[in-house]
Amino acid sequence: MSQAQSVRTLRIGCEFNHVAQSATPASFLVRPAGQAAIVRELWTADPATPATFLHDLYGNEFRRVILPAGESLVSYYAVVEVPDELDAADPGAVLSPPESLPGETLLFTLPSRYCQSDMLSSAAWERFGDAERNFELVTRIQDWVWNHVEYRTGSTGSWWTAKDSFEAGYGVCRDFAHLMITLCRALNIPARYVSGYLPDMDVPALPTPMDFHAWVEAYVGDRWWTFDPRHNARRKGHVPIARGRDAADVALVTSYGAPWLRRLTVWADEDLSEPWPPADVSMVARDPFGD
Repeated sequence: MSQAQSVRTLRIGCEFNHVAQSATPASFLVRPAGQAAIVRELWTADPATPATFLHDLYGNEFRRVILPAGESLVSYYAVVEVPDELDAADPGAVLSPPESLPGETLLFTLPSRYCQSDMLSSAAWERFGDAERNFELVTRIQDWVWNHVEYRTGSTGSWWTAKDSFEAGYGVCRDFAHLMITLCRALNIPARYVSGYLPDMDVPALPTPMDFHAWVEAYVGDRWWTFDPRHNARRKGHVPIARGRDAADVALVTSYGAPWLRRLTVWADEDLSEPWPPADVSMVARDPFGD
């Protein structure tokens, strides 16, 4: 990160407390993507568990482990620097026609499991087909999704698709992202799903506990741009973890079994009043239930 650029320092992290009936293979996709300015970081597991690091076909890095039988805690902690500025925008950028798009973007114009752009094609063209094809069109799609979908904590699950959100009019952040991606793709605009951390920087803090976040990257002009339909605003502090066609490609945890997730805790803020990573990362020390 440029020395001339003003930056702010965040603590980010997560703890996954599982209970498994037997040894269970699993992978964790929670480390910030390669371009993140990581100051320090720590992966831990209690009980200690051997791990390997691999990359998926999108270049996302994940940690592969075997969760032991019984209770376990897998944690990731990091301090990162982010620009003290809003997500970049270019109102003058123009959308490319399909025949001019870079080959690597074409995958992100196609329907996928949660983003059925073929099913919502007519709806997309009815609402946006006459608009000028530029950056502002993508902003209009984001605005429409934000106005159409009511945010309801915990209202949907892994079965819920963009079509469901379109018809029901509610969802969580991943559903906002899926619906915006779907409408963009229906209009031949490459769009991909991003999972990551988002602190409440220079905005009122949400009343709900911190969680992972999901947003959209759309290809306009000659690059990918960040759009956040859950908030319908340019924000500070987006820290991407992974990118894919939709949430199916970037699951935070993939387990080859059925362990119970007893607790998930996520941090993304500027509170560095205590040591980070924590001084004691054992399961006993990190258990808020105290049992």
